[in-house]
This record gives sequence, structure tokens and C-alpha cells, in this order.
Amino acid sequence: MKAIGFTMPGAIDRGDALIDFEAPAPRPGPRDLVVRVKAISVNPADTKVRANAQPPAGEYRILGYDAAGIVEAVGSEVSLFRPGDEVFYAGDLTRPGTYAERHAVDERIVGHKPKSLTWAQAAAVPLTAITAWELLFDRLRVPYGRKSGAGTLLIINGAGGVGSILIQIARRLTGLTIVATASRPETIAWVEEMGAHHVIDHRKPLDEELARIGIAEVEYVASLTGTEQQVEVLPKIIAPQGYLAMIDDPAHFDIVGFKRKSITVAWEFMFTRPMFATDDRIEQHKLLEEVSRLLDEGLLRTTLTETVSPINAANLRAVHKVVESGRAIGKIVLEGF
Repeated sequence: MKAIGFTMPGAIDRGDALIDFEAPAPRPGPRDLVVRVKAISVNPADTKVRANAQPPAGEYRILGYDAAGIVEAVGSEVSLFRPGDEVFYAGDLTRPGTYAERHAVDERIVGHKPKSLTWAQAAAVPLTAITAWELLFDRLRVPYGRKSGAGTLLIINGAGGVGSILIQIARRLTGLTIVATASRPETIAWVEEMGAHHVIDHRKPLDEELARIGIAEVEYVASLTGTEQQVEVLPKIIAPQGYLAMIDDPAHFDIVGFKRKSITVAWEFMFTRPMFATDDRIEQHKLLEEVSRLLDEGLLRTTLTETVSPINAANLRAVHKVVESGRAIGKIVLEGF
């Protein structure tokens, strides 16, 4: 089967940063699906692994996590899906990825593809939706579906992939006031379109920007990028007994300043459940099923902003460059081999 991977980590500008090659088709384990991949999207996780992970000598590392496709085969203990089902999912960091014509994935982290979405529209959603859902309901501990819940959620970097779907989920499923950060005219317009009540500029002091819209403190902060640069102001703007959840990788982050207000500090990493085979990893199946329903009902929308075809090394190198630039809005998807 066709696949795209790398043998040496490094910068995307190298000609061999991502390579087209032929790989054997996977065989399903007991709880696995083998999926014929129709579309994939590129996430910051893809670029970080490509830049830093060293495959075993002489072997290719196949990247890719988000995918939408058709189940072709199932393992002996599979109970949630059958051949012919259309699915979408975000994969497992410890297994070969979705930059391949066929992909094996544990059924417990897979959802049925929304019927109303195209392959590309569906492939844009899973990783960011899982991240946003777990961040909001598991890490920030916002009550799910309680529209009467008071408080304010500040989303730092609202125009990226996670921010785009997090704004929507929080707006539709909670009673929180949503404040998102954005700095360019096009990103400001995008986060407003996603459903943010207010938009502030993360290039300016966040306490001053919040004061400008009449908010002194917020109960919840979802910091999706640049957390290290905000460490001094965050304890000022988070209310006593509030919550901070992060997804980025700051080189240094001293949480002592959060003690006086008893602020809860947490990280969200959507690969934790599949990586460690946690007993509750089927929760990702359940939440993807819920997200699929919400998409089909029009309560959520895909965050797809660009589709590239076909899926090959040259196109993936170009998309990796865009994702690494930090200027992408929503999600970029590649479709068709």
C-alpha cells in the first residue's frame, strides 16, 4: 500500500523530511479495525513527531492521526463496527499513523462518521474535538450540558484547530461566556463566526484586554499556545478556585503563583488514553459518537478551511510548513491517494 513517512527527524525543508514509499497492509488485532483511509488532516502533533522522533534504524515512521474512511476488516473481538461502516478518529501516538492507504486502529477510540459531512469535512474534526471535549469537561471540569452554569471561559488562540471546535462546544453545551483571543482581522472574524461572545488580542496584556470588555477575572482558561509567555498574568486573571488547562509544551512553567487562589492547573493530551491503554479509553468512542450526532444536527460545524489533493509526500510537506508557521486558521485536510 502507499504510505508517507520519514527515517530521520528534522526540519520540513529537507527533501527527505517526508517520503512516499510502499508498506505492507496492516492486519487487525482482536479489537482493531482496518480502515481504508479517504482523508486525513494535519495537526501540530504531526509536525512535532516529524521534527523530533527518531525511528529505528532502517525503518520508516508513518505519521498521521486524524482520519476518515471505510472499515474493510475487523478483529475477532470487535463489537462496535462492521465492514462497510464509515468512521472517523484520531488514532494512537504509539502505532503507525494514518498517512497510508490502510490503517489499523482500536475500535474503542473510533466514532461513526457524521452522515452529513464529506470525507474531508469529517477528517478535520476528531483530534481537535477529542482534545477540546476532554479539556473542557475532564480537565476544566465544566459540567456537561448544564446551560445554566455561570462563569467565563477564556480561550487563548481561538482560531486554531482546537480553539475553533472548543468555542463551538462550549457555546452549544455550556452556559459559559466565551472569550477567545485573536490578533489578525481574519482570525478575529473566524472566532466570532465560531461563536465567541467576545474577542481580545493576545499580543496585548490579557488583564488589560479583559478589563476593556468589563471582565476582571475568569473562572476557566484554556491555554492552547504560548502559555509560557502568559505565566505572570494568568494568576491575576483567574478567579479564586478557578481552573487552567493547557495543551502546549512550555519549556518552563512555574505554577507557584497559582497557590494563593487555589487554582487547579492541568494538562490535556488526547493521546493519553490510547497510549496507556486506560480502562476508560472507550470514552473517546462515546464522545466521538456524540460529536458526530451534534454535527449531523447542525449544532456543531466542521472546522475545515482548506482541502489539498492527493495525499502524498510533496503535499504533506507543504501543509506541514503552513501548520508550523502558526498562521493556519481551522484545519487543513488532504484527501485521496
